[in-house]
Amino acid sequence: MIGLIGGIGSGKSLVASEFARRGGKVVRGDDLGHEGLRQPELRDRLVERWGREILAQDGEIDRRKVAAIVFDNPAELRALEALVHPWIGRRFREEVEAAERDPAIKFVVLDAAVMLEAGWDGVCDWLIYVHAPRPERLRRLAEQRGWSPRDVEARERAQWPLAEKASRADFAVDNSGSPAATAEQVEALLRKLGVPVSAGGGPADDGS
Repeated sequence: MIGLIGGIGSGKSLVASEFARRGGKVVRGDDLGHEGLRQPELRDRLVERWGREILAQDGEIDRRKVAAIVFDNPAELRALEALVHPWIGRRFREEVEAAERDPAIKFVVLDAAVMLEAGWDGVCDWLIYVHAPRPERLRRLAEQRGWSPRDVEARERAQWPLAEKASRADFAVDNSGSPAATAEQVEALLRKLGVPVSAGGGPADDGS
């Protein structure tokens, strides 16, 4: 069980993809968050709190509208987490238990932005900190998500400081260089951990 932690835009998704290319089962918190917001019971609770203005035209939760509410108001962010985090935590455990029953899966990678904050790291054998310099992270987030520095800062306030995250990690991957360099680090790390891997092919090209 490998958990990925790091700053916003550091490239945890790229590192997770490199683990997947080597036979790992990746469980992404963002995917489970999307799934959670599609659940009628959670959607109805959020609409009850913030009104139908948070719904998109298809009737589903508009994540951008919710983000605009919660990342400017710590109390509303805590309310969202209280509703959604328990559901995501259950789905994490279900995915992990399913992986443990599958003999074809040699290792599992958990990729969640608030893994430490939510306490989901308790199932991990190792934590890996993914590093990239702040200017590079801001550039990626502006290009890929259209976020301004203010948007990033609002989200960073909802997470632990990077120094605290780094101090919790067992290993680190420097994702400030090329995808090929990141892939080499992942390969070397798996060898160091003694984790059996499958052939992975070339590096991914996603810097997210």
